Amino acid sequence: MMHSFTDLIEQFSQQFNHRHFPETPKRLYDAAEHILEIGGKRIRPILCLMGNELFDTIHPDAFEVGNAVELFHNFTLIHDDIMDKAPLRRGKPTVHMLYSEPAAILAGDVMLINVYEQLNKVQSRYKQKILSVFNKAAIEVCEGQQMDMDFESMEPEEVKYEDYVNMIALKTSVLLAASLQMGTIIGGGSEGNQDHVYAFGKNIGIAFQIQDDYLDAFGDPEKFGKQQGGDILVNKKTFLLLKALELCTSSQRAHLKQLMATSPDDKVAQVLQLFRDCRVDAWAEKEKERFQQIAFESLENIAVLSARKKPLMELANFLLNRQQ
Repeated sequence: MMHSFTDLIEQFSQQFNHRHFPETPKRLYDAAEHILEIGGKRIRPILCLMGNELFDTIHPDAFEVGNAVELFHNFTLIHDDIMDKAPLRRGKPTVHMLYSEPAAILAGDVMLINVYEQLNKVQSRYKQKILSVFNKAAIEVCEGQQMDMDFESMEPEEVKYEDYVNMIALKTSVLLAASLQMGTIIGGGSEGNQDHVYAFGKNIGIAFQIQDDYLDAFGDPEKFGKQQGGDILVNKKTFLLLKALELCTSSQRAHLKQLMATSPDDKVAQVLQLFRDCRVDAWAEKEKERFQQIAFESLENIAVLSARKKPLMELANFLLNRQQ
């Protein structure tokens, strides 16, 4: 009997939602607990469980790897928030705001070391393979974050669209893909199946980010839960902005650059109109579908009964058809 996405969230949360760190030094470990208590979707560990269940019943090792992946993800959030000088994360004060920057840096460090404590618990027959898949993803997440910061100091037209896609893949998608692959290793999936599972996760991640950029601009703020055009207000380099600069006429491009430089009161409305005039909204829908299609072809190629793939299909549809 395959478990649904919601069943797995329930199962994972039950074993994950407890204090992970000692009581002292209090500032260090309370800082680490703070980010975990804020919660989150826990999508990466669930992917680990799903990767396992695609091939076999869920093994306790899949929970250990899921815990490791969730701790790693939260470690990156603590350090990202410091780099971004972010005051809030999911509506709560960020770790460095509450506990100081030095404490937040150390809390992230101790969390990362705990990741390896968790990974060290898995069976020795596949431990080395799991470590190499995890380490590759962990390095790529750092590379993606650096590229993202490099892009911030560049003019929008200096950032190539394919470099942006690559940055998103590294920063966001490879950890989703690796989580699925590590579950597949635990479930006994072949090398070929591991490759297909990884490609599925990676392309779903890219499609998800395109959708996120699209919803920020064109989504209903009531449903999306964020202010419409937040990315536009801060001139964030998104799929939409980079493609608009490529697709629009020279006069539209000049107008867009002027809006970015001057930030008038109706900036969001004007930029959205320009996006529509350049047909970037329609392009984004198509581009999301393109990556979704590549992902589904990889899912199709996994050599297991299609009934076993149903939870992954449901998850992909849940992620890619949301309004918020």
